[in-house]
Amino acid sequence: MSDEAEKGPLTIDVISDVVCPWCYMGSRRLKAALAARPNVPVEVRWRPFQLDPTIPPEGLDRHEYMARKFGPDRIAEIHLRLETAGREVGIPFAFDAIRRSPNTLDAHRLIRWAQGTGRQTEIVEALFHAYFAEGRDIGERTLLAEIAGAHGLDPDLVRVLLQDGSDEASVREEIATAVRMGVSGVPFFLFGGRFGVPGAQAVEVLTAAIDKALEAGDTQAA
Repeated sequence: MSDEAEKGPLTIDVISDVVCPWCYMGSRRLKAALAARPNVPVEVRWRPFQLDPTIPPEGLDRHEYMARKFGPDRIAEIHLRLETAGREVGIPFAFDAIRRSPNTLDAHRLIRWAQGTGRQTEIVEALFHAYFAEGRDIGERTLLAEIAGAHGLDPDLVRVLLQDGSDEASVREEIATAVRMGVSGVPFFLFGGRFGVPGAQAVEVLTAAIDKALEAGDTQAA
């Protein structure tokens, strides 16, 4: 048995928001980095962050929201740049299809429930795809239950949990912890609980971070 196997998998915490296009690209680049290190056991853990927690639960009209945030004259330029970058990692951004800017708290709650099921990354990918490729409103609880059911979770239980809301404070506290750590933008990758990499970095940067964590012996789950 290898030393890495004895120590346990390398933990990779990914702090992200599911309405962040750079987070979507960062997830694809991380996937490529992991494929470049196929013999390294890892545990990827998705952590919550909200780019704008002030968005109401029902969401906002996306065009109006983007115009206020970036200015109406910049939206097309921003989308074009993202679409070009997305094609490089196989993401078919369809910004024209997106009608709502959702509050992502419920989506993060679903992601959190999926931890430990082996399906967390699948659900994160499904949320990214639903929003950015299909233009669906991932703030809608009906859609969240649908995605949960399609990826091995009990959709009826998810509906009950979403309605209950008792875990909302703990998700907000996890976001606050990330902010206290100094995270101000996402994605943010934390390798082995020690080595932080901000932004949707190139695959080579992420593989180097994996190697650095392994060399430091940080393969024990945090």
